[in-house]
Amino acid sequence: MNFTDLLKRAQEYFNLAPDKENERQTIELISSGVSFRGATLWVLMLAILIASLGLNVNSTAVIIGAMLISPLMGPIIGMGLAIGINDLGLLRRSLKNYAVATLISVLTATVFFLISPLGEAQSELLARTSPSLYDVLIAFFGGAAGILAICTRGKGNVIPGVAIATALMPPLCTAGYGLAKGQWLYFGGAFYLFFINTVFIALATYVGVRMLKFSKIEETSRAKSRRASRIISAIIVATIIPAVYLTILIVHKSVIQNNVKRFVTTELRQSGTQILSSDITGDHELRVVAVGKEISREMRNDARKRMSFYGLDNYRLKVIQGSQSDSLLVMSRKLDVMVTTGEASRKQVLELTARNSALQSTVDNYEKYRSLTGRVAAEVHTLFPSVSSVGIMPMTQATIGDSVVSRPVIVALVSCAQPLSQHDGARLAEWLKTRCQVDSLQIVISQK
Repeated sequence: MNFTDLLKRAQEYFNLAPDKENERQTIELISSGVSFRGATLWVLMLAILIASLGLNVNSTAVIIGAMLISPLMGPIIGMGLAIGINDLGLLRRSLKNYAVATLISVLTATVFFLISPLGEAQSELLARTSPSLYDVLIAFFGGAAGILAICTRGKGNVIPGVAIATALMPPLCTAGYGLAKGQWLYFGGAFYLFFINTVFIALATYVGVRMLKFSKIEETSRAKSRRASRIISAIIVATIIPAVYLTILIVHKSVIQNNVKRFVTTELRQSGTQILSSDITGDHELRVVAVGKEISREMRNDARKRMSFYGLDNYRLKVIQGSQSDSLLVMSRKLDVMVTTGEASRKQVLELTARNSALQSTVDNYEKYRSLTGRVAAEVHTLFPSVSSVGIMPMTQATIGDSVVSRPVIVALVSCAQPLSQHDGARLAEWLKTRCQVDSLQIVISQK
């Protein structure tokens, strides 16, 4: 069997013509689903309320049920069909009903979230605020499956599957949530996701109609056809560019997270140590929280030298361990338990967050002076040869009188092999104060 025979056999398998439904019946079926009046409008509003409830209580099953009920797909497929067969009347009706359905859906969801006692954004809501190129592909392939099922015999369970996959309802509900709560980023992201679904379901419908060679109602001139093609192309490009950009960010973040995981597992894992968390902060810092056996300074320094092998050379490594990590662990567990059990009030979460921030600030201050001590130790012996060791730390000084007054101070502990003269002691104190960039510093000098 040669290549030509194989190609013919493949064409027989993939040929859509034998399964094509009656063209007029298909157009009538799609046209009848375009209008939103009476019962269809009520079904749309009820579907929006069900989807909003599902998003509010974070129930995937309820959201899926709402997507199966929703009649939103009708005018979107109608737009694709109208463009494919040059039916300007159907296109106008589809656009009009699409606008009405979108407006009513968003308003219904907004009213629901305004009166809903559950105001926190759940994961199902947040998932509809960051569209990407993957949503473009889902909408296009879902729309393609939908139009092929409508236009051919043996539809099976394709239409319900398309309704679930393309997920038109949840983004509109999330947009309503954004309006109700004044979260404009939620509104913009969710509405953009809905627009992506609209454009690429309609595009897939247009491509399917042309593949099935539907007859055009009105023959247009070549100039008008080129103009229409340019408009469609411009809409597609304008829709897809932000999604591509967001996808690049998502992929980059995923690559960094995988590199961090490999780095921590390979370079910082040791027997007796448990890594609680490892994440990238906004100031290009890789923060690792560990409990158990302490990761030695030598191991941390070696790990820093090898960060470039994991694509992390633009990040600073910070390891939090010992008492600081124990405090962070206790705080984190308290917050996790409260959130998962649903017992956390907004006030409690804010209090814990504030305490966690204060604790993190203390840890940062401790790390600052620990690293500063190492740099000062490397310099001080050159200027003051008799100094054998130095330590710099923040402390709290309490003044005892009629009332106890506490204030933070910076203390420098200096050990000398030989006694320092009064002049050298004053010079050392002034140099340390300047080097540490503090207004006041208390120095304690001892002799070995």
